[in-house]
Amino acid sequence: MPGSLVNILVGAVLLLGTISATAFAAPAPQSAPPIVELTLGTSTEGRPITALKIGGGARKFVLVGDTHGGPEANTFELVTQLAEYFRTHPAEVPDGLRLYIIPTLNPDGLALGTRFNARGVDLNRNMNTNIDSCAENDWRNDVQGAYGVESTTGGPFAESEPESRLIRDFLLDAAGVIFFHSNGGDVFPAFCEHAPSIALAQAYAAATGYTYDRYWQKYMITGGMHDWAGALGIAAITPELSSGDQPEFTQNLAGVQAILQQADALLPIPTDHQEHGFTIPALIWRFWQAHGGAARFGLPLAPAQSEAGITRQFFERAALEIHPDQADTPWLVQPAPLGRQWLGTPDPPAPEQPGARFFPETGHSVREAFLAEWEQHDGLLLLGFPLNEEENVRAADGIVRPLQVFERGVLAYYAEDNSVRLEPLGWAMLVRAQLQQSTATQQIR
Repeated sequence: MPGSLVNILVGAVLLLGTISATAFAAPAPQSAPPIVELTLGTSTEGRPITALKIGGGARKFVLVGDTHGGPEANTFELVTQLAEYFRTHPAEVPDGLRLYIIPTLNPDGLALGTRFNARGVDLNRNMNTNIDSCAENDWRNDVQGAYGVESTTGGPFAESEPESRLIRDFLLDAAGVIFFHSNGGDVFPAFCEHAPSIALAQAYAAATGYTYDRYWQKYMITGGMHDWAGALGIAAITPELSSGDQPEFTQNLAGVQAILQQADALLPIPTDHQEHGFTIPALIWRFWQAHGGAARFGLPLAPAQSEAGITRQFFERAALEIHPDQADTPWLVQPAPLGRQWLGTPDPPAPEQPGARFFPETGHSVREAFLAEWEQHDGLLLLGFPLNEEENVRAADGIVRPLQVFERGVLAYYAEDNSVRLEPLGWAMLVRAQLQQSTATQQIR
């Protein structure tokens, strides 16, 4: 792609992230759905990743462009045009739906003219697709790509990149998502026999004239965003534009309009799940599943409870909470601060340790196996900051082990298999809460 066009496109996405909705939009009718500009986060190099939000319904539908940066800049152009169309035609968004349009998920790749992000990772090979029931598409570092090229661009571990984590967190409450790519001239759904994704792909193909394929025919996609989304029950498809440089706006507008007109049938609202005899609310289940499920958090211990607008459910090693006021942020679902509650008063700050990562927010360091666990499992979201230094204390299994307390959990090191595990803090705090409740009328003699 000529450098001048890339510069024009990069300028456009930066403009999209900074100019207010009122500066763009013509006056809308009183009944038109609300239009909001959002900055969802930033890329590896700090460029804004933005979205246009139209409507306020319960059903969330997302359009994502330009995951593959400069070589697929025509998808950025397409999704930018779709954003401008729906900005001026908001009444086409049904009352029960809210539409989000993300022109580029990879602004660094767009600016640098590369398929990858700024760290050389293919974002559409970086998702944790091990959570579905198909082994063929599981995440791996060695990936297949266009023209038979194989490379080590899947990332050092699943969801290692800020852009991957951003879309993972943003789609947690989605009903459907379209990831636009080029150039194949077809549409395919999530790989692992997900019926809503298949129906969505067939409807989109019928409206656009693209060929419907049950899966990408040329090679196996591992760590793909569509497969990750389908594993969580999100209807997810990938249209491949026919051209490598044209946006094919008219075709794809017809496809999006067809989906909007059949939204109730094609975009399933997240549903609750049954695990271990308990109902897990839909969004808690998705968070639990996306971040390791029972292997990480353990099984549910009690029904979910709601208080002051927050829904909380206890698992063996955590309590997970829905915070509706944090919609469209990574904190919509989050682990409760059980570590802080369990420890009580955090330890005083300690000097920095050589070879460790120091957290000035709390004045403590994390090193070696605990640091690897924190960094590879989205430590800020799942664990929070450290509240003390690592120390040898008696763990829940009765053995003295290295432990460290974080705001949202306690990590223990198991030397026998070189593993790091969460202590059963959910169980401990649930028992403590039950013991503190009066279960019988007190008698005074």
